[in-house]
Amino acid sequence: MLGRFGARGVVALGAISPGPDFAVVMRRSVLGGRAHGMATAVGVAAGAFAWAIAAATGVAALVAVSAVAFTVIKLAGAGYLLYLGVKALRSALRSRDLRPDPNTGPAAGPAAGPGPWAAFRDGLLCNALNPKAAMFFVALLPQFLPADAGLVPLLTLSMIAVVITAAWFLTVANLVAAARRVLARPAMRRCIDGISGTVLIGLGVRLAFTTAR
Repeated sequence: MLGRFGARGVVALGAISPGPDFAVVMRRSVLGGRAHGMATAVGVAAGAFAWAIAAATGVAALVAVSAVAFTVIKLAGAGYLLYLGVKALRSALRSRDLRPDPNTGPAAGPAAGPGPWAAFRDGLLCNALNPKAAMFFVALLPQFLPADAGLVPLLTLSMIAVVITAAWFLTVANLVAAARRVLARPAMRRCIDGISGTVLIGLGVRLAFTTAR
């Protein structure tokens, strides 16, 4: 019981720590509103769920110990973060270049982009292509279980991690969406795009140089 409570605390701390998942959920919530933000949050949780199943079946352990698998996944994840970061920075630059037309009134901001499915995909890939998640489920969670614990306790603890992750990011999506009237103003939107783009690029570069040990 104590192990589970300890694991919940560790998972909660991991979930609320600033990272690519947070940046993607926040940006999507500002751009597309509550529906897009929640779709992104569900995508992040789906990525965590995939790693939970991978941990239970031994696939995550293979990723954690295989230099080739770890490198392939981390480079794919780094590339995707760089893609999202560059996309956000381009959006910030485009919106900065927009000027009100005296004949037509204020210029419209950049479109919110594709629908909730694309938002879900961003959240899913952001988490699923992060090999650090494999390390979390393989190296950290088992420490809160007895040495002779079987598959069911590990899977149960992993599902708790998924639920906590989903709850946190759904909360973030709703809170950001509630403040969207302020956050979606052109100046704020440029700021959020610029900051999230810079953060995602930095995290992508950092992930690319991450080692398994």
